[in-house]
Amino acid sequence: MTKNIFVFGLDDFNLKELQSVHNADEYEFHGLVDYEIMVNPKSYDIDAILADARKTLKAAPSVDGIIGHWDFPTTSLLPILRREWNLPSSSLESALYCENKYWTRVANEEAIPESCPPYQALDPFSKDPLKDLELDFPFWLKPTVSFSSYLGFRIATEDQFVEAMQTIRDNIRVFSDPFDRVMDFVEDRDALPKDGAGPTALAEGLVGGRLVTLEGYVQNGEVVVYGILDSLRAANNVSFISYQYPSMLPEGVQNRMRTKAEKILKHIKLDETPFNMEFFWDEETDRIWLLEINPRISKSHCAIFQIATGASHHEVAINLALGRKPDFPRPEGRFPMAAKFMPRVFGDAQVLKAPTEEQIEAIRKQYPELLVNVGVKEGQYLSELRGQDSYSFEIADLFLGGEDEMELHAKFHEIMTMLDFQFSEVLPTNWDVETPVQTGEPPSIRM
Repeated sequence: MTKNIFVFGLDDFNLKELQSVHNADEYEFHGLVDYEIMVNPKSYDIDAILADARKTLKAAPSVDGIIGHWDFPTTSLLPILRREWNLPSSSLESALYCENKYWTRVANEEAIPESCPPYQALDPFSKDPLKDLELDFPFWLKPTVSFSSYLGFRIATEDQFVEAMQTIRDNIRVFSDPFDRVMDFVEDRDALPKDGAGPTALAEGLVGGRLVTLEGYVQNGEVVVYGILDSLRAANNVSFISYQYPSMLPEGVQNRMRTKAEKILKHIKLDETPFNMEFFWDEETDRIWLLEINPRISKSHCAIFQIATGASHHEVAINLALGRKPDFPRPEGRFPMAAKFMPRVFGDAQVLKAPTEEQIEAIRKQYPELLVNVGVKEGQYLSELRGQDSYSFEIADLFLGGEDEMELHAKFHEIMTMLDFQFSEVLPTNWDVETPVQTGEPPSIRM
């Protein structure tokens, strides 16, 4: 019998990835709440989103699974709806431990303190946030709830702190207000830290090294890590430029990360859900630092797994939603290595030329595995893009396969030349970056 799987914010790109999973013909995939409402709204109306979702689910002949691959509020709404439909799920409380970055640090300090940087919760609406600050410069400053490094800043001076805190204060309620509404659905408030809800910012000490993501799941209390990917960043040490599978880290370091993941996930009692976790390995000190936890698969890795293993890891989310034991990954990919590339421009500019579908299809004749998602349109300014980090603008996503890292990067640069993006003069931004853009010169894609 066909299983009805409902997917928050389903778009055409991810529908194709879902259809790559093993036994896909056994599933009927249905969108749950429109993509623009879940991913790119000006504000998140939690009650309206839930009403829309419940209406769709109640009208369905059966609801066999509910999944999602987006950040907040998707990851918070999944436990609520799964609980209402009596489906396998993490508790809302354990999901919120991941959602709230301050609460993640509290759990980090309790479960794996050796992997926790110094941190502090701050009130953006304090009369004197600078007086409240206890951390030494430099540090990172971000809202406790956000995604894709939105409103995240590297702070080195008092002036930068004051300016960044003002920016956070002006924009933080986009996430803090809907998060407060989600908190109304919590059944055991005592299971969560007392501080850190509401419009709160997090300051945390700088950590660094080689960044990787662990993809895994928890089922019946068992923690399984099925893949580790390297995350490469631009020279500003903030903006991601590629994700690559499999990781090139030493196996011993990867195993230590698996052990730390198991400790903290069991500590917050996360269960019946996929997860991804980011860790730094400081090669000089051999120190491992936890960056964050997400109670979902990473959508950015779906096509990577499809190229390297033969199926998107949406398969893991589906199996967990149905109460089945995942069998993933399998050695059925077209290439031993795969990557997602995220070309960026490090300053505002107008898009003079973007590749057409015809251009992309012509390139795919040479690189059949290539998947391209163009994020800009001719005539628009990059500053009009939503959900960007504070230092750059992502103009596209490219997924590729290769025999090794060298071949992957060579393919990427050749394809970018063929795509032929063109921009007006790059304008200076409000924040200095370690990869400064030279105005007055033709802009380029910085890697």
